[in-house]
Amino acid sequence: MSATTASVAEFIASQTRLATVPFVPEVRLHLADEAIALWERTESEKGEIGLPPPFWAFAWAGGQAVARYVLDQPGTVAGRRVLDLAAGSGLVSIAAALSGAASVTAAEIDEYAVTAIALNAAANDVTVDARCADLLDGDGAPAEVVLAGDVFYERGMAQRVLPFLQRARERGALVLVGDPGRAYLPRERFTEIASYRVPVIADLEDSAVKTSVVWQLS
Repeated sequence: MSATTASVAEFIASQTRLATVPFVPEVRLHLADEAIALWERTESEKGEIGLPPPFWAFAWAGGQAVARYVLDQPGTVAGRRVLDLAAGSGLVSIAAALSGAASVTAAEIDEYAVTAIALNAAANDVTVDARCADLLDGDGAPAEVVLAGDVFYERGMAQRVLPFLQRARERGALVLVGDPGRAYLPRERFTEIASYRVPVIADLEDSAVKTSVVWQLS
């Protein structure tokens, strides 16, 4: 572990606690108890404004839905190469690994998230290849299953994510997306395969429970 990575890991550990995910109790993550103050501390720690917020410190509703589905339906990923896009804490990646995926790659553009994913994978005794990389100009190859939790939260992100997911689907990958009703999800492109009532942090959402759907790209 490099000095830089070590300092990031120390910051993550100091701002979170290792806890069971309520809706996915098979998984433990380094989670923050509050949101706004951590946003501010993360900007201070990184030394500049405008870098990715600490998405890695929370179990987002869409990711919890995908993780729950994968654990309940392990045949979705068992023996297959899996890509977890915009992986955040790595919750979905860990669920895939626990469900018998042949390999799991977690892609993130935030070095803090990549470090958090590594810490979380170790805490759950699974192997996840966490990469700091923007993959959205490609098609996710060679992954046979592409999973994405809560990626349609803003217009710009949606405009890049959807073509990526379409290219992955066109080359034959199974594409599943978890979404708690974000405005930019093009529902007409997807088929609903599961729905859950997921507990969330009220500071991050408009309620303490969100109906979160797992969608399959048609």
